[in-house]
Amino acid sequence: MTTSTTRIALITGASRGLGRSSALKLAEQGVDVIITYKTNVTEAQAVVRQIEALGRHAVALHLDVADSETFANFAEQVKHALANIWQREHIDYLVNNAGNGIYASFAETTEAQFDLLANVHLKGTFFLTQKLLPLIRDGGRIVNTSSGLTRFTFPGYAAYAAMKAGIEVLTRYMAKELGARGIVVNTIAPGAIETDFGGGVVRDDSKTNAHIASATALGRVGLPDDVGGAVAALLSDGSHWINGQRIEVSGGMML
Repeated sequence: MTTSTTRIALITGASRGLGRSSALKLAEQGVDVIITYKTNVTEAQAVVRQIEALGRHAVALHLDVADSETFANFAEQVKHALANIWQREHIDYLVNNAGNGIYASFAETTEAQFDLLANVHLKGTFFLTQKLLPLIRDGGRIVNTSSGLTRFTFPGYAAYAAMKAGIEVLTRYMAKELGARGIVVNTIAPGAIETDFGGGVVRDDSKTNAHIASATALGRVGLPDDVGGAVAALLSDGSHWINGQRIEVSGGMML
């Protein structure tokens, strides 16, 4: 049973990894969830079932964040889902999580790689949020996703980190311009996490894992639930006065 007080979050790229963990952590806090997936509908439906097992409502919608021409149609799908499942017109939270990783040195990064990273991480976040603004309630919240790589540097991530730095600036502008509607906007910046991101190198390469753990104050590499829990905390009632901020979730990496 849904009610007018039910909170609803839309999380992009939530069929796996950090998005999946964020969706489940929010569901544990009593939040219903709209998740998006790009290719793996089976994984997405599995997440929906996990959310429903927690007693919440959920739906999975297809979205390619690299293709801004599809955003208007996607917004209509969200609108219809809200009406059909929740009898509502607005979501409470938007988490711009979907992303990809391309490892290439500055000297060898191609324009095609650069453009894909820009479309997914920067242009996608900018224009998807713009299209969804009418569906975000006044007083709602937006969480954008950056990276610890905007503070510390590892060779091979110049283009990726540049896009994430753009997200951090964009977040401050969004917070300023959407403040009149009471919409709070923050950036979450994960450190190295054990996922399949970037080919799973942090998770699967023991030397890389050990090196990062040795450079982290808490002595280990991050797990998806470390970030999912932080996203849920940032969207909890007690965090409503945090606005326009970059919150790094890295266990104290490279301090």
